[in-house]
Amino acid sequence: MPENQSQSDIPTEQMVNDILATIEREREREIISRRFGLFDRKETLEQIGEMLGITRERVRQLEKSVITRLSLAADQGQLPHVTDFESIILGLLKSSGEVARISQLTAELSSNPSREEHARVAFLAQLAPQITVVSEDDNFYASAAVSASYDEKSLKDSVSELIETIKQQGEPKTIEQIAKAANLNDAKKAGALASTSKQLATLNNRWGLVKWPMVNPKNIRDKIYVILKENGKHMHFNQIADAIKGSDFKRKDVTTQAIHNELIKDKRFVLVGRGIYALKEWGYEKGTVADIISEVLREAGEPLHRDEIVKRVLKSRFVKETTILLNLQGKPQFKRVAKATYALSE
Repeated sequence: MPENQSQSDIPTEQMVNDILATIEREREREIISRRFGLFDRKETLEQIGEMLGITRERVRQLEKSVITRLSLAADQGQLPHVTDFESIILGLLKSSGEVARISQLTAELSSNPSREEHARVAFLAQLAPQITVVSEDDNFYASAAVSASYDEKSLKDSVSELIETIKQQGEPKTIEQIAKAANLNDAKKAGALASTSKQLATLNNRWGLVKWPMVNPKNIRDKIYVILKENGKHMHFNQIADAIKGSDFKRKDVTTQAIHNELIKDKRFVLVGRGIYALKEWGYEKGTVADIISEVLREAGEPLHRDEIVKRVLKSRFVKETTILLNLQGKPQFKRVAKATYALSE
């Protein structure tokens, strides 16, 4: 690679074409190109077999045979570009924890990381002797690692250990906390491993299971929950809307009205003032100011001075004192039993 050429200009398309040119039979070149999606969408064994007039099993056999030959040639230094490409990828991997998603590597190699570019990087990495490639499946993203540190099994085992540690934590934690709990000395490597798993997600510098809303909010309600949880105290729905719009969420273009509607419908949120909401898990209960006064008097088991009632109600509702007093004086469920002292009517 010329000295003045940046990594964002790596000519992967030319590299792939030169490698494909070493395959003598056109049918085999077609199979590799289509199976990896090097120039168009990836195709299944059935699709390629139907196009070439052979069985899916024959396509699979030919693909495996060609990749084996190419890998052997690369290992012997007889395949164009692989050594240079491998050197670049190893540099990127070693600076990012020795493991990375193919999508991350592609983004660093290309200023316009298309689907085809992603496929070419995966293909070239698979041929590099010093790089371990993990194919995408239900549990893992397509990833690459330094072979001296990980083979496919050890990488997956390491990720599984991280997942178990996070499950035991029971809530999102920083990667430093997770690495310590998993007895790993390098938090950077722990984060790199975690990034390859489809079972894990990260948000606001904390990692957790993908099913946890705090790290993977899937809808407006989950995003509201994350905002309130992070804030640690009640918020007005306008504040919540502004916080979502200024967040790192993938989709944050939501209307204030939509947020208010979700706050009303979701049982996790409790109205504690005029337009002010808190989390039920903080100990708040749904109900009007009159309901809260009733609960305060019921728990007391005796009449209370209005100042004491106001004090106790304000622990769970963010309203004006006059609102509480008006409820005391105007609701039939309360009666005055002495000067400024009230009890339940029943």
